[in-house]
Amino acid sequence: MSVHGRTYTDDVEKEKRRNIYANNAAYVEQFNSQGNRSFTLKTNSYADLTDDEFIKAHTGGVYKRSNRSSSTQYESSFVYDSLSDVPSSIDWRQKGVVSPVREQLQCGSCWAVAAAGAVESLTKIKTGKLYQLSVQQLLDCATQNSNTRGCGGGNQNDGFDYIINNGGITTESNYPYKAKDGACDGNRASQIAARINGYQYLPENNENALLNAVSKQPVAAFLNAEGKEFRLYSSGVFTGSCGTTLDHVVLIVGYGQAQDGTKYWVIKNSWGPQWGENGYMRLQRNAGFPQGRCGIAMFASYPTA
Repeated sequence: MSVHGRTYTDDVEKEKRRNIYANNAAYVEQFNSQGNRSFTLKTNSYADLTDDEFIKAHTGGVYKRSNRSSSTQYESSFVYDSLSDVPSSIDWRQKGVVSPVREQLQCGSCWAVAAAGAVESLTKIKTGKLYQLSVQQLLDCATQNSNTRGCGGGNQNDGFDYIINNGGITTESNYPYKAKDGACDGNRASQIAARINGYQYLPENNENALLNAVSKQPVAAFLNAEGKEFRLYSSGVFTGSCGTTLDHVVLIVGYGQAQDGTKYWVIKNSWGPQWGENGYMRLQRNAGFPQGRCGIAMFASYPTA
């Protein structure tokens, strides 16, 4: 409670949280004591929540198969299909094109965080300027003509659609994050800091195509974030249990290979810098099934400028 600033409404709630924390702490201790894992767990700021509570409050990816087939004028075919100069590893953080890790708090805004992050990185690559763009603008304004429901969840492409239709997106400092839905502030939304002209889907279930794209720019991708191992991840290459029910959107900002030969993606999450490796996870790459570990290769896209 002290470390993570937790307070509870009464003794009943406190006792309930204590019991949940004790169960999670025992799970972490048992997992880490096995010693033959490629990753470790920790009792992070979400260790007093059940799995269901956590997914409900801290994800927000709304995947619909129709999202891919309901084409808009801004989509185009995958352009990084036949690259021959793909490096064996890349980390866009080291190139200065990735903004600080955000914490979505109790708002299903992962889709907006990932969309803003992808546009931030593309803008830096194209113009040399790294802005922190407004996630709140997407929550408030990208809901008008889309499937997106603000803190109720959405997908990154609705964010891209809105940014194009609006003529761009403003900065975080101009339109600050509140972790709750609000009315669209047209005045602030019109003060443009970055623009895109389209976005592209990656081929489904194709980690080679994903590799090609990430070698050129960070990519927003759905995955499955369910389960204690994902939520309580601390460090290492995540090879743990997760499904392919897509419920969360992250930004892939690199890839590489660990000393033991395990290949991984570097994903930027939206659960604050205290989660994982300073807010990031190394997620196993080429795990042996087309969807990728946690479904990372099932639904990914990136903006174009």
